[in-house]
Amino acid sequence: MAQEARETSTLIGSDKVDGTAVYDAEGEKIGSIERVMIEKVSGKVSFAVLSFGGFLGIGDDHYPLPWSSLKYNVELGGYQTMVPVEKLKGAPKYADESEWDWSGTRTRGVSDYYGVVM
Repeated sequence: MAQEARETSTLIGSDKVDGTAVYDAEGEKIGSIERVMIEKVSGKVSFAVLSFGGFLGIGDDHYPLPWSSLKYNVELGGYQTMVPVEKLKGAPKYADESEWDWSGTRTRGVSDYYGVVM
């Protein structure tokens, strides 16, 4: 697929978001986006799942982050979050995708942890 069809100056295809680097407030790479979670009815992106904490991609945990906590930083070429790394380390996470239930309680727990209304 042509670059133009997957990304413009204001839009990006979901396949290009997956794997994009995530940086902390100081501009240090902390992980990458594993996937985005989109509300079926509204089409709004609710969460980005951050792959973080392992070594060279091995043993990473997966941290659902509210999409609103990420901003694209053109200079870094990736998404940046102002959520401190120590707060991320204490956030709801899962090691194996089968351990996470996106249907309600866990999702509300993430929203409550970060203090955002979903």
